[in-house]
Formats: sequence, C-alpha cells, structure tokens
Amino acid sequence: MASVAAVSCNNTSQPRDETQAKLTTKADDKEQISASTESQPDTIKKSIASETNGKIGKANVQITYHSPGVKNRTIWGGLVAFDQVWVTGAHKATAVKLDKAVKIDGKEVVAGTYALFTIPGREEWTIILNKDYEQHLADDYDQKKDVLRVKVKPKTLDQHQERLKYEIHATTTEEGAITISWEKVQVFLPVSTNF
Repeated sequence: MASVAAVSCNNTSQPRDETQAKLTTKADDKEQISASTESQPDTIKKSIASETNGKIGKANVQITYHSPGVKNRTIWGGLVAFDQVWVTGAHKATAVKLDKAVKIDGKEVVAGTYALFTIPGREEWTIILNKDYEQHLADDYDQKKDVLRVKVKPKTLDQHQERLKYEIHATTTEEGAITISWEKVQVFLPVSTNF
C-alpha cells in the first residue's frame, strides 16, 4: 500500500502533525485502511458513480459521489473555479452518511446524511457539510443550511490521480480522516469519535 499524504485542518489552518504522522505511519506499516470503494461507470456523462465505506471509531461513514476524470483538462482554476462553491464530484451533491455523531474541527456533527461541498483556493480550501444532501449541483446550495465549515491547506501529490477519489482512514481506535484527492491535489479532514 502506498504511503498516504495528508493535509490537516483546524481553526488556524495549520497542519496537525500528530494526526498526519499517524495517518502516514499506518499506511507505511501496511496496516489495513478501514474502507472499501465501489465504482460503476456512467457511460453517458463519463463520470463514475462511486461509493466509499469505512469506519472511524464506532461511526460508520459512507460517501456517495460521482468521480470525474482529469482527461487532459486544467482542473484547478479551469474546470473547477477557485473561490467558488464546488459540488466536489459531478452531476449531484456528494453525500456523506454518518450512523453516529462525530467531531470535526472540535465541533459535534450528529448522525445523519449531509452534502459535502468545498471552496477550493490556491492556498486554502473550505470544506462544508450542508443539511440538504439531495441537491443537484452547487446551483441549489444554500449557506444557511451549513452544519460545518472547516479551513484546510491543500497538499501537492507526488503521483497524478486521474479520477476524483474519496478515502476513509482509521488512524486510531477513535480517530481518522476523510481524504479527497484529484489531479495532483489532496485535502485531509480529521474526524474523531472521542467525546
């Protein structure tokens, strides 16, 4: 298993070295990442309907999304505009389902299903969980329905990631992370069940 690189978040947008080190150490030690991914091709629109399932602490996490490909396009500042709300997938809002409450950036997020949006920037991203998970694209996005907004720093990947990919990583018995990787960019969202 390849080493997993990570970018962390907190109120000051500085990397959390401990969490990042745990995630990298787990991957380097070839310990199993608690996640599975299923994909089905979308032959009409060329994005793949995907689902990632994993466990962080006692919480089961399911992420349902469409995975677009790079296809020799300029992604950041091109296909995906900087400083604008992005559905972080294709065709409809990415859905994150939690069967138990978790803590993200020190804030409790109750069990339920949420839309995941991002606002990509050159130096900083905002990751958003929104109550309305049945939205089409960012056209229907309503900031008043946000449950959480977290600032994170993007990391440059060594390897090209052709398709948008979500992963769920367990780093300890009570902590883990959701990573979003595409093209040569990755962002890292720490998740905890330690209350």
